Amino acid sequence: MKKQIIIALALLVSTFSFSQKNELKAAEKAIKNKNFADAKAAIQSAESLIDSADEKTKAKFYFLKGQALFANGAGSNDDTNKAVESFNMVTEIESKAGNDKYSSEVTELKRQILGDLVAEANNALKEKRYLESSDGFNKAYRMSPKDTLYLYYAASMAVTAQDFDVSLKFYEELRDLGYEGVEMEYSATNKESGISEKFENKDTRDLAVRFGSHIVPKEIKKESKSGEIIKNIALIYISKGEDEKATKAIKEARAENPDDVSLITSEANIELRLGNNDKFKSLMEEATLKDPDNAVLQYNIGVMTMKEGEYDTARASFNKALELDPSMQDAAINISTTYIEQGNNLVEEMNALGTSDADFKRYDELKAEKINLFEKGANILIQFLDNYPTGSNSIFQQLNNIYLAIGDVEKAKMYKEKIKE
Repeated sequence: MKKQIIIALALLVSTFSFSQKNELKAAEKAIKNKNFADAKAAIQSAESLIDSADEKTKAKFYFLKGQALFANGAGSNDDTNKAVESFNMVTEIESKAGNDKYSSEVTELKRQILGDLVAEANNALKEKRYLESSDGFNKAYRMSPKDTLYLYYAASMAVTAQDFDVSLKFYEELRDLGYEGVEMEYSATNKESGISEKFENKDTRDLAVRFGSHIVPKEIKKESKSGEIIKNIALIYISKGEDEKATKAIKEARAENPDDVSLITSEANIELRLGNNDKFKSLMEEATLKDPDNAVLQYNIGVMTMKEGEYDTARASFNKALELDPSMQDAAINISTTYIEQGNNLVEEMNALGTSDADFKRYDELKAEKINLFEKGANILIQFLDNYPTGSNSIFQQLNNIYLAIGDVEKAKMYKEKIKE
């Protein structure tokens, strides 16, 4: 009786083994024919039997499972993650067993898949299919977790596609990984053309310098992206109406990097979006103390103080911005606007005057003051055009409006003709 039971068990094990091999053969054939649905079905049938299989069969099973799930890049994000896990299982099983029948294939397959994923993600980006690009970069990261730059690209592309839930997930993952994205940029000047050229790495650049084709090697350390990541997390929370989480995110980041100007300005912008103007101003002032030569910071302070009617303070900030960046036309336009707003503010008093001699006299004084302010506003823009004569429609339109307001029809007409359709 015992002998019969043993024979029956042996037959059962043999049947299981035969079934496994059949399912794996079916999966292998389906993968070769790119019929990944059938391959997944065959793998699923074999999965319940795999624990009892030998190491060689297990390695083959996970090798095929990875290919079936990945489906030449057509698999879902979840399937891609599971495919990577399966490929890693192959390496783990074979390293313990002391062989590498499938491991070498897995390494090469992962390399090819990664190259294809990145190429497809870049093509999607060029064609402005941003969500597909994000998906591709995310899959590339799952395939090669050491390449965190791919996850950063996935988050950025999701933002561009305005899929904020997806981008938030990736940005929070980057934050939790402590990703900074600090990179070195290597360049040297082409001796023949005199143009500075970038190189992929230091070794390639140094080789070009050694051969004499390039001179003046330079290395530039790019800024950390951690501030941008935290800022985007916070802004996404704001867009979702979760102001508390946004504020918490930026404050946590600043606690770790109190001198990071990008984080200070990010917090300032959040406060501005929340309507906390005083807090915005104080944070921007803090940022300018840490980075006094930043034209954009000076400009932003000017915008806020102008909105509050603090015209002298606003002009000081806009002028400082122009000193740091003489080409910043918006700063010039806003200086002009402060004078126009001051002039327009006189209109209310002019309209309130009566008809007495004193009132007429006061009216003429206010009118002269208004014209003087408008002319100051025009002169700022004319000075800017002396340095940048091509100008822009915004400048020419402002000058046209100013001269119409003060009754100088000829000058108004001259600037109107400069406005490009």
